[in-house]
Amino acid sequence: MNTSPTFSHLLALPRINVQNANAISSPLTHGFPAITAFMGMMWALERKTRAAGLDIAFKGIGVVCHHHQEQATQASFIKTFHLTRNPVGKDGGTAAIVEEGRIHLEVSLILALESERWKRDEQAKRQDTAALQEMVGGMRIAGGSVMPPPQPGLYRHQPQVIDLTGNEEDRLDAFRKLRLRLLPGFALVSRDDLLDERLAELREEAPGTTRLDAWLSLSRINWRYDNQEHSWQHDRHALGWIVPVPVGYGALSELQPAGSVANARDGTTPFQFVESLFSVGEWVSPHRLEQAEQLIWYPQTGSESQQYRCCNDYRPVSDAFEPLYDFS
Repeated sequence: MNTSPTFSHLLALPRINVQNANAISSPLTHGFPAITAFMGMMWALERKTRAAGLDIAFKGIGVVCHHHQEQATQASFIKTFHLTRNPVGKDGGTAAIVEEGRIHLEVSLILALESERWKRDEQAKRQDTAALQEMVGGMRIAGGSVMPPPQPGLYRHQPQVIDLTGNEEDRLDAFRKLRLRLLPGFALVSRDDLLDERLAELREEAPGTTRLDAWLSLSRINWRYDNQEHSWQHDRHALGWIVPVPVGYGALSELQPAGSVANARDGTTPFQFVESLFSVGEWVSPHRLEQAEQLIWYPQTGSESQQYRCCNDYRPVSDAFEPLYDFS
């Protein structure tokens, strides 16, 4: 079922260098910032655009990673984060270290936007794009600092607006041209379907298997001895680059009135205790994506489910020309 929001334009911000982003994406995963971090960056950017009076609605965000360098040292099977020593305390003693994982990134961000002004005024589109680029340059992404390009005026990776207001064929053609600018790199997409498949497979052998068992099974490489082949075989054949990913937060308590919880960061907003939600993602080359909806992550909330979840409508197809969505 297609639940992706509609949008009229894509804004590609290519080859952004981020220094010291947060590599610990959740209590159980590390190696790349959580998609919620990029979603939060999108909301922060939307607040800036509203304050500037720009007529832009943000619908979702896509992430393509071109390069990453986790600040860690590996010895044998153990990785150790590069940590900084805090200044000494008032008594001259050594302060405690708060372990923080950091990673340097080169990413392209693709923002899904809706703007009536951009449909009418081409000049306004160019001005708003320049303003958005300047805003992003002064922001943090996943806790990391956005580094300026070496030669801003001559830098060849400039923002690009992709118009998706045409018919279905025009939308597909525009997105296929964008894919060329995103290579080489890998886009993070959701693979909830693999979690369901693994759960069904495990329940054939053990009916009491839970979704957590299936998630843990997909998060590692499982080896089994094949008596027919007389060799050890793993279960990663034809699975692709599968990774465990946090996709949002689920409520642990009822919604508390604003100001009723001590030491809350914001005393004017209702408060709720939450925990991380986990699923399975896949890193895929952008040239394997046929439509923009396969790339874009969007938020989904519900008072009944009490979840804030980042969703993505990617699914692999056997026929590259098979339409995934109906734009009529």
